[in-house]
Amino acid sequence: MPHFRTYDDTELHYRVLGPADSPRPPLVCLAGGPGRDAAYLGDLGGMAEDRQLILPDSRGTGDSPAAADPARYAFPQLAEDVEALRAHLGLERFALLAHDAGAAVAQAYAAGYPQRLTRLVLVCPGSRLQGELPDDAQEIFAARAHEEWWPTASAAVQQLAEASDLSEVRELLFAAAPLAYGRWEEPQQAHAATEGEQLGPVPRAGFWQGVDEHLRLALLASLRDAACPVLVVTGDRDGVTGMRAGELVAESFPDARVRTLHEVGHYPWVDAPGLFGQTIEDFLHTA
Repeated sequence: MPHFRTYDDTELHYRVLGPADSPRPPLVCLAGGPGRDAAYLGDLGGMAEDRQLILPDSRGTGDSPAAADPARYAFPQLAEDVEALRAHLGLERFALLAHDAGAAVAQAYAAGYPQRLTRLVLVCPGSRLQGELPDDAQEIFAARAHEEWWPTASAAVQQLAEASDLSEVRELLFAAAPLAYGRWEEPQQAHAATEGEQLGPVPRAGFWQGVDEHLRLALLASLRDAACPVLVVTGDRDGVTGMRAGELVAESFPDARVRTLHEVGHYPWVDAPGLFGQTIEDFLHTA
């Protein structure tokens, strides 16, 4: 795997998917979790067919080493790793896509380096950075109680709060996984099967550490100066972050729009790969 040196001389790894000779500029893609191996992004539903995707493994995930200092797992620090990757790739400006918790890293990057971004895509973001945790995800989950998988998933969600054994957590995550998808068919089941194996508990625990109220508000204030166009993608069956969180995130930027995809959950490229890819490409091509 290719690698780059970041600000503290740590060697981090990334993957490159798609044609090197594509006329379209590369798209840097950040995984969520937090602390999840970027492999779950796949090729984002086929987007790598026509565009080069750059997928970094953040500290302690994939092929990147664990951080010697746990403070390096905090999302503002991970944003500094993104800047080191940009410099390594020789990109003066670039488009950035982030999923789930990766959207917090992307927002920290937009706050610190707004001049470096041409476009920003935030897919199914949470709104913890905005200081609000809407409950519409629970409403979406409850509205699907008639589906066959729901009783098992509902029980698993309740048990996850007290589970500590890693193998048990992995089993419960898979049992609860249907709430994250627009439907529970073979592609969704295959995608969910590796979720527990891809989570790094230490990077996950450190993601929000050291981010006090003063820093949170400062980051939000800086986003008002992030002038690049922003697209926030949500799914109307997202039982993880819901739709309202995406609206709150969009409101933090001066030039943002929200696109909600119908019958789509927390992983739009799995539920509706064609629609997802076209939505992103249309935005990236918009002048």
